[in-house]
Amino acid sequence: MTNPQMARQIAEKNGFIAALDQSGGSTPKALRLYGVNEDAYSNDEEMFGLIHEMRARIIKAPAFNGEKVIGAILFERTMDGEVDGTPTAEYLWNEHQVVPFLKVDKGLADEADGVQLMKPMPDLDHLLERAVSKGIFGTKMRSVIHAANPQGIAAIVAQQFDVGRQILGHGLMPIIEPEVTITIADKAEAEDILLAEITKQLDALGGDKQVMLKLSLPTQANQYKSLVDHPRVMRVVALSGGYAREDACGKLAQNTGMIASFSRALTEGLSAGQSDEEFNTTLAATIDGIYQASKAG
Repeated sequence: MTNPQMARQIAEKNGFIAALDQSGGSTPKALRLYGVNEDAYSNDEEMFGLIHEMRARIIKAPAFNGEKVIGAILFERTMDGEVDGTPTAEYLWNEHQVVPFLKVDKGLADEADGVQLMKPMPDLDHLLERAVSKGIFGTKMRSVIHAANPQGIAAIVAQQFDVGRQILGHGLMPIIEPEVTITIADKAEAEDILLAEITKQLDALGGDKQVMLKLSLPTQANQYKSLVDHPRVMRVVALSGGYAREDACGKLAQNTGMIASFSRALTEGLSAGQSDEEFNTTLAATIDGIYQASKAG
């Protein structure tokens, strides 16, 4: 059963969702940006240990609380880890009133028809059962659009919603994330096709089911306003997609009803070498900036 207090917070409260879900492929880059180079670890276990330390430092920061950060997306290993001896999801909600989500996809398939679908997830039901047992509220899964290819975009949205229905069956809230690459020449056209395909799937969802959407900041402001207002959508969140934080916040503020779900833009300016005071001050300023942009939209 969905936690009604968590559901109200995600649906209604001002704020944004922090994306702390870098996985194996993106972890080395995230650590480099944090000031930790590859020579600091010799295997995956040590690498994931260091990224967990970074995430725990963020989560424990005084400004990282439900006042402005209404939710956080975790990597599976982060969910299975602890913060100060408490399971991460439990710590987030009980100590900071931040709603925990879990990244569930296993990465991207090779590109076909201008898109990258998600790789198969044969163990998804087992992972979802574990997520429920650990107090997770919802999930996130990412696929990527590289071209305004109608066939490819239809396939990517259909796959997202098929898996979304499986997630809903476990009482969890799916964040559907068909990312549009921000550097493609036909981005605006791809977004028009994406809007039509998502609307079609939402209209067919039926009953009182709801999903969340995580979308690239659109070329045209308020491109996705009809999705924000759709009765089958709990919330629409935006990914920074490679934009610097200032640019991402500026674009977000132009989109009514969208809130942030930033990853790299959230950790911009943070460093392993900072004192706790410097780290917490930098993070607090970042959180406030992203919060204000989310609220402005």
